[in-house]
Parts: sequence; structure tokens; C-alpha cells
Amino acid sequence: MYIDHDTIVAPATASGGALTIIRLSGADAVAIADHLFRGRRPLADCKSHTAHFGTIEVEGRVIDEVVATLFRAPQSYTGDDTVEFSCHGSAYILREVLRLAIEAGARMAEPGEFTRRAYLSGHLDLAQAEAVADLIAANSQAAHRIATHQMRGGYSSALDKLRDELLSLTALLELELDFGEEDVEFADRTQLRTTMQAISAEIERLRHSFALGNALKEGVPVAIVGAPNVGKSTLLNQLLQEDRAMVSEIAGTTRDVIEEYLTIDGVRFRILDTAGLHHTEDRLEQMGIERTHQSIRRAMIILHLWDAREAVQGSLPTPDFPIREDQTLLSICNKTDLVTDFTAPDHVIPIVARTGEGIDRLRQALRAAVRDDEEQTIVSNARHYEALTTASEALTRALSGLDSNLPTDLLSEEIRSVITAIGSITARGEILPTEILGHLFGHFCIGK
Repeated sequence: MYIDHDTIVAPATASGGALTIIRLSGADAVAIADHLFRGRRPLADCKSHTAHFGTIEVEGRVIDEVVATLFRAPQSYTGDDTVEFSCHGSAYILREVLRLAIEAGARMAEPGEFTRRAYLSGHLDLAQAEAVADLIAANSQAAHRIATHQMRGGYSSALDKLRDELLSLTALLELELDFGEEDVEFADRTQLRTTMQAISAEIERLRHSFALGNALKEGVPVAIVGAPNVGKSTLLNQLLQEDRAMVSEIAGTTRDVIEEYLTIDGVRFRILDTAGLHHTEDRLEQMGIERTHQSIRRAMIILHLWDAREAVQGSLPTPDFPIREDQTLLSICNKTDLVTDFTAPDHVIPIVARTGEGIDRLRQALRAAVRDDEEQTIVSNARHYEALTTASEALTRALSGLDSNLPTDLLSEEIRSVITAIGSITARGEILPTEILGHLFGHFCIGK
């Protein structure tokens, strides 16, 4: 694969801060940096992974006092010689340093080019490279944790382990093909099925984690649902600690979905305040109610809000909408201050939305509803989910083939399809012949 070693330059930090980092990377990065930088000694004479104070000058005129950090190839982010200048955050300084670097022989980096070079040089696999973009875009601690885990290779390690296990199965099956005339079975079919089922279970776990991973990245969708005038908009305002939704004693004030974001203990929630559910002939209200049902369908957590006075009049209200297995329902009783000696069942959260009473308990329940284990590998990328789905389908066919005594060559092809799908996530892709040979000679002793 061709790797461009032209020297590129670009700011590595967002504009507007007190400091700006300008990154040079490529074959001539050190020489170009020395053309601009004046320190105690030239960077060409310095060791890798060292920082040096000095100035950036042109014709005796000091542009800025900077710290130059040197990373020599191949121990750098891109795999090329790299120099990073930590400058003051002035827009003028940024323009001047970039101009001088370009005049000295560098060119402006294309969007994502530093990370593309890191991938091409083998410092990052494709999944890790994608995680860099997710890390930059992370807007919560949970999203940051997922991206960091993926960028550091924890996600790739889990996938590589699955791929290696499948590769061992393929090696066994292809060994049978090589000895086909002798009717030798190297892959015990019972053990083969057990191993494939275990791999299938792990692939399914990763696939099912996508809903949570995507929600943590984009914001966990939470729908506030209930009859008109039970306090849904007041609850939203209390959760946000601001008057975001219009509140009125008149039923049906909210006719459209209001969407706001809230962060609780590092997890970002996307709160949807919906129109009240009731029978109406009003066309506008019907449209609002249909959007409420749409919000219910896409929510991971549903806050079913009802008036405490309803419980006094009879049994506790139950949702009049379907709940999926992958959804969490929190039953919330509002206006408990209007009922004397009200006692809520254990599964019900009593609140007074008007005053904020019980809101802290509700926040805790919302956070507890998101079970994001820090040690668990979570899929948050749609491309990865599609690849895992393809792998799952191929593995299902392979297991079915075992039951129907599928010929060894066809069974091996199905497993190869699984390996290709999993490998596409990290860009390892199809099996190389040398990998099969490595497993054969590394695990078997045939005639010594």
C-alpha cells in the first residue's frame, strides 16, 4: 500500500484557545522545523520524544515563543518524523507559522490526513482510526470512554480474538481437504459446533450492544409520556433546571415533541417531552399524539407520568402503549402533595414536579437504567454493526451446514465469510494464505 511521505502541516487544536498546537509530519518535518525554530540546538541533533523551548523567527523577527516537541519515525502518531509547535493561540501567529512552514516546503494537510497516515503505517487499524473521530466528537464521559477503549485497541483485540478462533477452525477444515483421499477428520464436529456456538454468542452480544453504544454516543433517548396536564413539561423543566417548555394549567399545551439534552454522571440523555395521550377529534392534537407514539418507539427509557389523584380513585394507571423488551419503563407519580398520606409502591417514583421534590431519585433511576459496564466492549459504529450482522448470518449458515453434513469445502467457505466480515471492521479483511500456513505449522506436527 502506497504511503505518501510528503511533509504536511496543520493546526492540531481547535481555534480560539489560549494555546495552539501546529503539527508538522513527513520526511522533511525536522528540517523544515529547524528552518523556523531557534532553540539551544537544532532539532536534528535532539532525541525523539523530547521538548525544547525556543522561538519561531523569520529574518530576525520573532513570531512567537514556543515549545517544540520532537517525535522521530517510526515512534510517532503517523509513523513519520513529526514536530509539534505549542504556540500562543493568536490567529495571526497561527497564520504566520503555517505560511512559513509552507514556504519552507510543507503543504497543508488534507482533512484527516494525519490519522490516515497513522492507519497506513500500521500504527492504527481501521476501527482505531474511526475511534479518533468519535473521540473528537464525544460529548459525554460515556461516549468518551467508548471511543477511548476503541482507540486503544481494546475493541480490536476482542475482534482479533474471534478472528483467530475462526482461523483455527478454517485451518482444521482445510487440513481435512488436503487429506481428503484418506478420509481423515481433523475437526471433531461436536467440538466444532461448540466452538462456533460460543463465537456466535459473542458476535450476538456485540451486535446487541450497538443500541446502547449508539445511544451513549448520540444521547440515550428518554420519552416523557402521560395524559394531558399531568406535569410532563414541568418535569422536563425540573430535570433541565430551566424553563425550557411552556407550562400551563390548560390541557394540551404541548402539541409537538420538545427535545433537550441532559447529562447525569457522565451519560448524556436526550429527553423528549411529548404531547399528552388521549382521544381527540382535533387534527393538530392527533398529529401531536402520533409523534408521541413515534417518540415512544424510538426511546430506550420511557417515563410514564401520572397524577397521584388517579391512584386514589382506583388501581395504579398502566401504560396504554406497548413496551419492548429492550426498553425500560419508569413509573412516576406526580402531584403527590395533593393527596393526603400518599404511599407509592416500591416500583413507583413519587415526585412533585412543581417543587422539584423527588427529582434527585428520578435522576438516579435514569442513570441506573443505563447499564454501561466500563470493562465491556460496546459497539457504537453503524458500519461495525452491519459487518457483525453479516458475520452472524454466515455463522448461522455454517451451523446449519454442520447439522446437514455440509461438505467440508463449503463449510470452510462459510467460516471464511465470517472471518472476512469480522476482519472488515479492522481492515484485516480476507484470510491470507500465510495465516492458514501459520496455524497449520504452529499448532500441528504432521510427519514432523
